[in-house]
Amino acid sequence: MDEARSRQVVIAGAGIAGLTAALAFAERGYPVTVLEQARQLEVVGAGLQLSPNATRILRRLGVLDRLGLSAIRPEAVVLKDAATLRELARVPLGKTGEDRWRAPYLVAHRADLHAALAATVAERPEIELLTGARVSDIAIASPNITVTSETDGGRVEVGAGLLVGADGVWSTVRSQLAGREPAFARSRFSGELAWRATVAATSAAGQAFAATGALDCVTAFLHPGFHMVAYPVSGGSAVNLAAFTKGERIAEGWSGHTDPAILASAMRGTSQALARLATLAGPWTAFPIHTVEQQRWTMPAGVALIGDAAHAMTPFAAQGAAMGIEDAAMLASLVADFPADPRQSLSVWENLRRPRIEKVLRRGALNRLAWHAWGPVAIARNLVLATRPAEKLAADLDWLYGWEERKEIRR
Repeated sequence: MDEARSRQVVIAGAGIAGLTAALAFAERGYPVTVLEQARQLEVVGAGLQLSPNATRILRRLGVLDRLGLSAIRPEAVVLKDAATLRELARVPLGKTGEDRWRAPYLVAHRADLHAALAATVAERPEIELLTGARVSDIAIASPNITVTSETDGGRVEVGAGLLVGADGVWSTVRSQLAGREPAFARSRFSGELAWRATVAATSAAGQAFAATGALDCVTAFLHPGFHMVAYPVSGGSAVNLAAFTKGERIAEGWSGHTDPAILASAMRGTSQALARLATLAGPWTAFPIHTVEQQRWTMPAGVALIGDAAHAMTPFAAQGAAMGIEDAAMLASLVADFPADPRQSLSVWENLRRPRIEKVLRRGALNRLAWHAWGPVAIARNLVLATRPAEKLAADLDWLYGWEERKEIRR
């Protein structure tokens, strides 16, 4: 395979992980082709939290300044009892957090992050973005990879030395290669539903939120039957609300229609102010939360899955987007570090990423357990939080928010 083809990177999927990967590879001088099956770049979801481990990478890639025009820097993450609205704990963010972790903690609408990534990609001549391009075939004859996509104009073939599957929970790359690599990860429904709404800050629902939590914070309301996370987005003009309950599988896609009585039932026993907020914020959109079982993420022939395609997770650690961003940055770094042996770079990447992802998954499971606790367990949780100083709560997150790819690679 000639040198030009060996350096060509093909990325399936132009979501957050895919566009971050395109920028990270272009930063290191690799030509990149991004194949996106949608005819227009579409954004699914609402708000997201970007902790310092992610914003540090976005800053280096030139995305953060654009995102900063609409993103919010919350002053703290505040945990409240959903029944009484009593504050249980506060993790300082804002300037205090930025000084500690050397990068800001941001909350933003997913569309704003996606737009900032897309605008930065458009400035890089090394990156070609093809929309309306559905991957239909992947031919591997190591060290050659040929990716065929179907477009309105016909079939397009791209030869590459590396294929990156960044095409989400229902990854086409993963499904096409599953027969050749049976250990590739597979998606499954988690049994959880995410209920989402975005309301104008000046609306009745926005005012109801202002009465329940600080507008300059990320507020999590804890309850045995559900928890709700709320924070401002879009420059403070809107409030993102996300509630999480148990539920039945409702759709293979990201959103579906389900009975709002499920949310209402889960919220029994909450404060009158929080119940009013939930009523005014409707109608809510329900999202079935799918995860991807942790198995293989790479093929030695030159294929890697990143982000949700590899390890979609529940949102209880607020790290889904951040892990995709980390995946992309570290993959590009390691491929550049081992240009003569891509197999080694993929193996090293997966071996380094797996313990990190597993630790984040454990943190998410712990959060869910704590946030939905009831009875004696909830009493014990509240006592622990009441006696734990804010400095210690922040220090507990140093392993997560203080992560840097180069330090991880050198370990």
